[in-house]
Amino acid sequence: MTTSTTTSPRFAPYEKGRFQLTLGIRQIAMADWIDVDRHFAAHMAEKARLLAGRHGEVFAALPESRPAQQECLDVVLAHVVRRHPDIAVVDGEAVRTLWNGERLDRAAFSEAPLDLAGRLVQEDLCLMQPGEDGHRLIAASLCFPARWRLADKIGRPMAAIHDPVPGFNARLNRPVERFFAGIEEGQLYMRLNWSILDDPALFQPAGHGRKTVDPSITPELIAKRVHIRIERQTFRRLPKTGVLVFGIKTVVDPIAVIADRPDLAAAMLGSLRTMPDEMRGYKSLAPFAAALEAWLECSAAS
Repeated sequence: MTTSTTTSPRFAPYEKGRFQLTLGIRQIAMADWIDVDRHFAAHMAEKARLLAGRHGEVFAALPESRPAQQECLDVVLAHVVRRHPDIAVVDGEAVRTLWNGERLDRAAFSEAPLDLAGRLVQEDLCLMQPGEDGHRLIAASLCFPARWRLADKIGRPMAAIHDPVPGFNARLNRPVERFFAGIEEGQLYMRLNWSILDDPALFQPAGHGRKTVDPSITPELIAKRVHIRIERQTFRRLPKTGVLVFGIKTVVDPIAVIADRPDLAAAMLGSLRTMPDEMRGYKSLAPFAAALEAWLECSAAS
């Protein structure tokens, strides 16, 4: 399979050096919808583990979502077969995943086609249905949540989903809904979201709002203990059902990847120092904030 082999950060959404609560959306080529990197096999193995042992936590769907699920599977499969033929192939009435040789019978997923789609790509896949109250989450294969629980969000509109995020509903909910409503068939958009965590796990359904300082995370240990988590979020409209596919590709790197990039260290430090206190609290920076800023200061000066 074609993957990226770089160990430097692929994405740096903090590079402007100042925190901004903005959409930051740009249009990209449809060919770039599904992203495959050097962690593909490991991420897919983790998905398989979660789907086998914690299925109810990582997959959910409303009954009315069945047509959109099927359409999403068809679109994902067509894209993968065309753009990433080394990932999966159609094998009669089944799909064969080439990284592990597994044969997935399509009939076994007839009631939950999105479950099959989620087993083919690194991205988590969320289906958002337009309605009077805005776009509503009607189905999701969500193995790698960034500190939120699918069970708390399924069936809810955007405003309710993002209510815990400081400033989102006041500043971004209407622009997001206008943007969603304007996405047309054949268009693909992308944005980046980022956070700093002291846990590299992909599956993190909890952890917002931590306030206690962790004295074991010192400036000297930041490079080993702290990680940059990036979400490459994509948005496209399904042509038949009109449902929006919200894809979330998660990239986790040790913060050490910017140790030799004083420009990025300085930019991250500026972003953290201009981040409102309520957002810093929401993102659970308190356990290591002081140590992180000290480490970034040193890296920025090198």
